[in-house]
Amino acid sequence: MTVKTEAARGTLTYSRMRGMVAILIAFMKQRRMGLNDFIQKIANNSYACKHPEVQSILKISQPQEPELMNANPSPPPSPSQQINLGPSSNPHAKPSDFHFLKVIGKGSFGKVLLARHKAEEAFYAVKVLQKKAILKKKEEKHIMSERNVLLKNVKHPFLVGLHFSFQTADKLYFVLDYINGGELFYHLQRERCFLEPRARFYAAEIASALGYLHSLNIVYRDLKPENILLDSQGHIVLTDFGLCKENIEHNGTTSTFCGTPEYLAPEVLHKQPYDRTVDWWCLGAVLYEMLYGLPPFYSRNTAEMYDNILNKPLQLKPNITNSARHLLEGLLQKDRTKRLGAQDDFSGPSDLRHFDPEFTEEPVPSSIGRSPDSILLTASVKEAAEAFLGFSYAPPVDSFL
Repeated sequence: MTVKTEAARGTLTYSRMRGMVAILIAFMKQRRMGLNDFIQKIANNSYACKHPEVQSILKISQPQEPELMNANPSPPPSPSQQINLGPSSNPHAKPSDFHFLKVIGKGSFGKVLLARHKAEEAFYAVKVLQKKAILKKKEEKHIMSERNVLLKNVKHPFLVGLHFSFQTADKLYFVLDYINGGELFYHLQRERCFLEPRARFYAAEIASALGYLHSLNIVYRDLKPENILLDSQGHIVLTDFGLCKENIEHNGTTSTFCGTPEYLAPEVLHKQPYDRTVDWWCLGAVLYEMLYGLPPFYSRNTAEMYDNILNKPLQLKPNITNSARHLLEGLLQKDRTKRLGAQDDFSGPSDLRHFDPEFTEEPVPSSIGRSPDSILLTASVKEAAEAFLGFSYAPPVDSFL
């Protein structure tokens, strides 16, 4: 079968037409794929590129790819091009310090690459962002918020760590921990859903990471399987802090409409002020997806999905334990004031429920925090002090850097 078009445009065979349709379908299915990726796919289709209309579009629209592996590195930024990266900035670092090996992630403003530092021979995930794209969409605040949150992550096991950052005239570089287990999204797509013990394990670690961020008055706001990585030991690591909101006190709220459609909390859809409990809703949505294969209230029709989130009761199949059922019902509570985590956030240092009351109800001895006057030391106390010379220890200063 041959489909005739205008003579000037040539002839499309059925197989060629199917190839181009396949490209369009793939584009529509990839929710994370931007216009640039679509253009690249068309550009790689030899038949499509022969058409003058396509050539015209490509010349006008095709963005420039980052020249990460080019022999001609980007020049250093002039003072007017500088973005203040704060204490994480390494003014001596440059792209040529790294061997860029593979693309391991893509986002709105650039790519994440596996890179090996030439001198250290250590592997890093280097997030490379285009300044021009950031400025065009006026997203400077989100990028700096991400930098600020990365700086506050003091060796938390379930949050990605920032080693340092630097910039050239046209790009920003975040040098991050290399987490090589892939996205939770990838594993869910491949396995469809997880058994409850595995989902419980991931949910507990995600909750720990969210609780830590909340203790720093940070609301994450964009929890989804694409932002949850697995490390080489199988533990979760949260990444991508671009939508984080800082300085949200325990009862504080914010109102920016942001997030990913499938995981938006009802109060966000209502455009009401919301607080840190949006993160607990998102955890419920991710846990539900891990157990059932799709987010709760999901529909291909976004308007219908929003209506489901706002009005449809939560429906749980009977193939989960009562503990999982109660947890999902608590997290996916539409009224944020009744949601699990609204009154007491994730367990902190003041949570002593797991200690025997025999100990916790005992009064703290008044002498614990006092040292005797050195002049009045008795002989026995002096002897005890001398027996433990060298006991005191403080880590080297550079271990905190």
